[in-house]
Formats: sequence, C-alpha cells, structure tokens
Amino acid sequence: MKTRSIYLLIALILPLSLFSQNSTRIHQAANAFLATLNQDELKKVNYSFQDSLRKKWTNLPVGMVPRPGIQYGSLSDKSRLAFHRVLSALLSSQGYLKTTSIMQLDDILNTLYQEAYDKGEIKKEFLTQMQKLNWAHGNYYISIFGTPGDAPWGMNFGGHHMALSLTSDGKKISMSPYFIGTDPSEVKSSKYAGLRVLSKEEDYGFMLINMLSEGQKSKAILQQAVPKDIITNPNSQQRIDSYYGIAVKEFTDAQKAVLKMLIQEYVHNFEHEKSHQMMDKIAATGMDKIHFAWVGSLENNKSHYYIINGPDFLIEYDNVGFQNDGNHIHAILREKGNDFGADLLKMHYLESKH
Repeated sequence: MKTRSIYLLIALILPLSLFSQNSTRIHQAANAFLATLNQDELKKVNYSFQDSLRKKWTNLPVGMVPRPGIQYGSLSDKSRLAFHRVLSALLSSQGYLKTTSIMQLDDILNTLYQEAYDKGEIKKEFLTQMQKLNWAHGNYYISIFGTPGDAPWGMNFGGHHMALSLTSDGKKISMSPYFIGTDPSEVKSSKYAGLRVLSKEEDYGFMLINMLSEGQKSKAILQQAVPKDIITNPNSQQRIDSYYGIAVKEFTDAQKAVLKMLIQEYVHNFEHEKSHQMMDKIAATGMDKIHFAWVGSLENNKSHYYIINGPDFLIEYDNVGFQNDGNHIHAILREKGNDFGADLLKMHYLESKH
C-alpha cells in the first residue's frame, strides 16, 4: 500500500516537473538565439512587450505586407541553428516539420512558376507579378517582445502562409492565433509532385464529413459558396460568433473519434505541455458542445471549407485555390479569449503583487 502511494505521488509530481522544464527550455532557447546576434541584428529583432506590433499578423505574402523583425534568410548559420532550437522547443515534431516544410514550399512554388513559364504555360508578365510577391524560404521574419524568461514576453514568426504567435507569462504559453497554409496544397508536377504538407488537415476533414449519414449531412453542410479565405483573417472585420452546422452530441462514437483526430492534428503541432493543456480543457468542457460545419465539395481537388467551433477554441479551414481547384489551404486555430495571451496575461496581472 505504501509503495502504491509513492508511485501515485510520483505520477502527480512528474508531469508538473516536466511542464516547468518545457517552459524553461523555451525561454532558454530564445535567449540562446538572441546571444548569437550582433547589436544591429538585436535592434531589428527585439521590441518592447507593449509594442502594438506584437498583436499584428497577416496571411498575405511579404511582397504585399512587410513584416517587422529580422529576416530569417539574413541570419548566420550559427543563428539559424539556434533559431531551429527555438522552433523545436515551441513545437512538436509534426509542428516543427510542418513549419519548416511550409517555408520550403515557397521555394518549390517559385520553381513551379518558373517551369510553367519555361513551358509557355504562363506569360512573362504573370511570372514577374508572382515573383514580386517575394515568397521564399528565407523570407520569414522573427520578432521578440520583451526578454525571454521575464514575465511577460512574446515572439512572432511570420511570412507567406505562416503566423506563429507566442505569449508567455513566464510559466505558461499561448500560441493563439496560429495560422498555417500551403500553396499548392498538393504539388502536381516537377520532382516534388505528390508533396502535401498539410495532408491530414484535409484528409481527416473529408473522412469525417463522408462518415456522416445523409440526415447528419443535411445539418452539417451549409448551402452557400465556399469562402475565398478564412472568415477570421486579419483583414476582415467578420468573426464567427455563432455555432453553425451539426452539434457533435449527434455524432456516433466512431465519428467523435475522427473529429478528435482532426482537432489533435492542429493542437498537437505545439509542444507536449501546451497541446495537452488544450486537449484536457476541450475534454473538460465536453466534446458534445462542439459544432462542425462544412461548405463545398465532398471530394478533394475541388473547393471546400470547414469550421470546428467549441466553447474554448475555433478551427477554421479553407481550401479554394487560384482557380477554385481546391489546392490552396488557409487554416487557423484560435483559443477563444486568449489571442496573443489575453487570458494568460489577465491572470498574470491579477496574481502579480505589482
């Protein structure tokens, strides 16, 4: 009996110890990255935590909307090595690989346009127009707000189809809003043909909608045009304040299992502590309170869209494509009330003695 009590105590204490280590590892990695920069580089990357730029993000190419911070492509190899340690601390293995693959996809996209021009499929004017959008593997920007480890501090990492937003109170972190995208979502030609960086966000969505009965589909599928972008994009005043589609309480156990897989595909992009905190919160609130809605085709390579909306979170996914071919993904995960750490900071200031 005594031995069992000891094991129970270890089981309770060990996760808390690991979570504390994860938070420490993140700010240590960020400080190690800053230590590789010279004074001119530090001036570009470091901002006050109160700077309004911390709460600004965009999903548009850098050629349309410049980003603050230091350009990833301008970093020395030493600084790049250190920054990858930051990404590895913030993200799970799948989240890290998605992030770096989205960056690499920009170079692939440039190659695809160049090959299309060489084959006579597009005109020079169109090629030049695309090149002026300045998407490239190195054209992502890093901004750090405050001092990592001091409470509070934050970091943004953004570029074409990427907006990572970290806010920390010194112990916990917020990663909301979290935007990812791919163009193309499936590479159709060249030596990269078949590459799908965000494959499961698409596949699990189709798996779920096609599992529903006809009666369930009549509730889940909204009879409207597929949005041209996510509704909650940073340039839109629209917000999703109501629940649409079908309530998950009407799902079978098998359908709920696939929905959970789909939610985890987004949430588990984060490091272990953060992802499990979010999933535990969703489970505590209740899966039955979530709503799922779908717009558009039930087949891939055609435009489609879905929303997963719960009391604690929102996932929005849009796949339209340049020619409505369902080959250009925009997706976002938000913790409700916690964009840029709003809830996290509220608790921090309430608990602070000053």
